Amino acid sequence: MRRGSVRSYGLHASVKARARASGPSASVEDRGGDRGGTLGRWRRRGTVDYRRMMVTERRAEAPTRPVGLLGQPVRRVEDAALLRGEGWFIDDIDPLPNTYHAAIVRSSVAHARLSGTDISAALEVDGVVGVLTSDDVAALSQPFPSVLDVPVDYRPAAVDVVRYVGEPVAVVVARDRYIAEDAAERVTVDYEPLAVAATVESALAPGAPVLHEAVGSNTLSDRHLRYGDPDGAFTRADLVVRKSFRVPRSTCTPVECFGVVCHWQKSTSSVVAWCNFQGPFTTHAVAAHALGIPASRLRLITPPDSGGSFGTKSSVYPYVVLMALASRRFGVPVRWTEDRVEHLLASSSATERVTEVEAAFSSEGRLLALRLDMIDDVGAYVRAPEPATLYRMHGCLAGAYDVADVDARARVVVTNRCPTGLNRGFGGPQLYLPLERTMAAAAGMLGMDPAELARRNLVPSSSMPYTTATGAVYDSGDYEACLDEALRLAGYSDARRDQGTARAEGRRIGIGLACVVEPSVSNMGYITLSQTPEARAQALPKSGNAEGVTIAMGPHGGVTVRFTTTPQGQGHATVATQVVADVLGVDPALVDVRTDADTAANPWTVSSGNYSSRFAAIGAGAVHVAAGRLAEQLRAIAAPLLGVEASAVELVGGAARVAGEPSRRVSIRRLAGAAHWDPAGLPPGVDAGLATTAYLALPGLDPPSADDRINSSATYGFLVDVAVVEVDPETFAVKILRYVTVHDAGRILNPLLAEGQVHGALAQGLGAALLERHVYDDQGQLLTASFLDYLVPTATELPEPVTAYFESPSPVTPLGAKGLGEGNTMSAPAAIANAVADALGLEDVEVPLTPGRLWSASAS
Repeated sequence: MRRGSVRSYGLHASVKARARASGPSASVEDRGGDRGGTLGRWRRRGTVDYRRMMVTERRAEAPTRPVGLLGQPVRRVEDAALLRGEGWFIDDIDPLPNTYHAAIVRSSVAHARLSGTDISAALEVDGVVGVLTSDDVAALSQPFPSVLDVPVDYRPAAVDVVRYVGEPVAVVVARDRYIAEDAAERVTVDYEPLAVAATVESALAPGAPVLHEAVGSNTLSDRHLRYGDPDGAFTRADLVVRKSFRVPRSTCTPVECFGVVCHWQKSTSSVVAWCNFQGPFTTHAVAAHALGIPASRLRLITPPDSGGSFGTKSSVYPYVVLMALASRRFGVPVRWTEDRVEHLLASSSATERVTEVEAAFSSEGRLLALRLDMIDDVGAYVRAPEPATLYRMHGCLAGAYDVADVDARARVVVTNRCPTGLNRGFGGPQLYLPLERTMAAAAGMLGMDPAELARRNLVPSSSMPYTTATGAVYDSGDYEACLDEALRLAGYSDARRDQGTARAEGRRIGIGLACVVEPSVSNMGYITLSQTPEARAQALPKSGNAEGVTIAMGPHGGVTVRFTTTPQGQGHATVATQVVADVLGVDPALVDVRTDADTAANPWTVSSGNYSSRFAAIGAGAVHVAAGRLAEQLRAIAAPLLGVEASAVELVGGAARVAGEPSRRVSIRRLAGAAHWDPAGLPPGVDAGLATTAYLALPGLDPPSADDRINSSATYGFLVDVAVVEVDPETFAVKILRYVTVHDAGRILNPLLAEGQVHGALAQGLGAALLERHVYDDQGQLLTASFLDYLVPTATELPEPVTAYFESPSPVTPLGAKGLGEGNTMSAPAAIANAVADALGLEDVEVPLTPGRLWSASAS
């Protein structure tokens, strides 16, 4: 691999100077740290390596990098409005006059029959329009469809039976929210309690209460998938490691909770819904079906801005249906804004998974085969797009390792808890914590360093593109080079040496490693792995992932871009501006990117939305394709004016000019004016106006094969994390002394935004590792329904990571980019767990790694 120069991005001049002065191998004294060696430096919180490194790998088949804004740390164009309070969020939108407000009455028990709902007292409150009951929901809606062919009657509110605490049982609609909330307290619901299954274990136990009687079991899906000859590999193995793991429920807690405004138009039996939905737009059809209307009659509009989501706002759509039913029932527009307790109690959460792992190794440390028995607790209902968490990572079940033989059992189980949904990195934390902890355990049993064991098993760069046993096609990357860089930045050899000295002094220092493949741009067909091949053959095939973009140039040369990637703060408008400015050769200030989505106006597909880190690869790629088509129109208009063929025209600096003769030029503004004001004078074959809509579908995303193999994502990044921690021997508090993360996400479109994504994902990954867990009692009552009990990390708990980036451009995306917004949510829990286990000399640790849990584990 040829390495490019190290570059620093977006840093204050003094920080850059400090980095240059210290250099890659600077001593602790040079950086103002302690004089106690490697671990001495780590004692001082806040002493970090400020270099932001990027190393570039050039491949012959990769797109060449044009000179321009792409790849530069361009500051976000979104921030000026946000910092001035000029953002447009769901609560800033007041689209209709005389809109009424809703308050939801929610179940106070986890499992019961509804024996009666008394709304009379609520209706007596002045200002109340009406109360939507379970009888109304049963009469006006249909069950949400599911990819699982099981008779589960899931609707936006309980009908006959409540199955989790917080499930809606009624909706009060009133003149304002205060009245609605007061009246909701007057609704009386009678429950006939039923036995509760609050955990996977209790749901699968003999004689367990069955949540859905028509199914007859709490297991909604049970698939056994085998690839290669795992039995033979286990027979040959010199070592078999067997481990059990639980990845608990957690949630992403965006600043802004759910919000919906709905209007049922009686004359057309159609719905207009304003909501902070993030996609995927597969659930648009799901919601329309529940409403009993054609999908064309459900118009979804999202605001330009959203106060974060991280996956959870994919679960807004049941409330779109619920508020639409309320609007239909009472003939008024209805607004509902979720509060924090509602969000923690009843919105969504990450899927809890229990995994049994068996890993077969040779005496030389080769990972020969894997067996994974995975049980996903999806809560009371399997809510679309679930069971996405169970199957999203299917193509990369062996992670970054070269393994030919894999055996997997995948089960979907319902419990009396809130339905689950997408959570940043969904599927990744559930896979990589068991896999990477198993690798660390194997290293100890084999007497090898964990980094060496990883190195012996990583997919080699010479094998790229590499097809996994389960069907994924890893498109590019040099995993070993990333590992080397992470170990170098962590001072790994010195750290291992100094670790022994620290332990002799009574300090509990641990070092943990995680190697993670990060998929992006999901294949919509992976969800059908939950079906047998025979069942799939009877249905319309599902595959691929596509995005649409419209770009138009006005008569004065201004450019408008519209898409349906529903950004939640990632900076989509910034990157789209960079792409358009580069391709069309215009000033970025002339580019207006409209981030609000409208299914009646924007280009979109069922796979549109903001999930699975898809924007850099396919969203920005679609912008590039659309801009390229508009550029062709501009060159065609310019060519006769310049007396050359269109192929000889380049767009640079606000002008169309002859390549190699920059003085022969015509302004793009003049070309735009000609297209709009003089369409009769356009060259033959050039349409009037300057606008184009382009749809991009990435290659290689076929439906699952008859033997259940699938390329579950279009492109695959890679990252290596190295964590160094210290565990207090008295309090068992965990302090992160150093954290290194090295990413290969293909071509980096904007290093500043990439850095922000890494920091954000790491914060959420560390929260899951150390603090965050939804806790239920045996009656299904949530004990962590406020921030007093559900702890999230703050700035004081987070380290300043040392970050570095390799670039091995993807050959399957227009810009060579891959996603990187989720990787550290997948890697951090595993890296921290490995480090803490190393510090305490424990074989087994359970996340979150709270002091109480660590004390108990050490005492046992």
